[in-house]
Amino acid sequence: MGSGRSLTVVSLGALVLGVVLTLALHVLPPSNEVNIVRRTISQYALGPNKWIFDIAVLLIAAGSALAFADLVRRGLVRPLSLPVALGALWTLSLLVVVWFTKTDWTVGPSTGGVIHRWASVVGFVALPLAVLLVAPTAFAAAPGRRLAARLLGVLSLSGLGVLLVGVLRMLAGGGPWWLFVPLGLVERFMALTAVASLAVVLAGLLARAKSRDEVGVPV
Repeated sequence: MGSGRSLTVVSLGALVLGVVLTLALHVLPPSNEVNIVRRTISQYALGPNKWIFDIAVLLIAAGSALAFADLVRRGLVRPLSLPVALGALWTLSLLVVVWFTKTDWTVGPSTGGVIHRWASVVGFVALPLAVLLVAPTAFAAAPGRRLAARLLGVLSLSGLGVLLVGVLRMLAGGGPWWLFVPLGLVERFMALTAVASLAVVLAGLLARAKSRDEVGVPV
């Protein structure tokens, strides 16, 4: 494997492994008892399988950091640019999510839980926006991949629109937004599409590296 592809492979591998571990939490006892319709992914951090949750999130954070480092190395984004800043915010938000556990409502509200919640919001906005900004440059000659990355980014951001509808409905007297919105499903949809959008970018980088290797051009 060429040195130009190694970083991309490691980054993509970390993302995939992080997602696999997150999916495993849905089937391994006792975390498989979590209601995926109403409970967010961070609910797994309140149970015995917290260590799996932490490793999964840290793997995704590491893979994401390497992905944006790879984009900079390839000259597709500048080190001091909005996409890199957004990527850094996403990565930092994941670290904060691990450090500050979500609120355990059987005990009561907590400062750490508030920090956790806002870090999640920042992350879910930052990564899709970063991918939307990166896609035109990363896939200048691959419109299909560009469209796929952008579509996944837009789909991820659309989840925030669903939450906003719930909040506006509550403000209009329609009851608590967290009961109206299937929060667990919406968050899982946002997380999956956001990470998938970055995975599409990395897969595109691998394809670029492979095509250049085939014609003998260094990456």
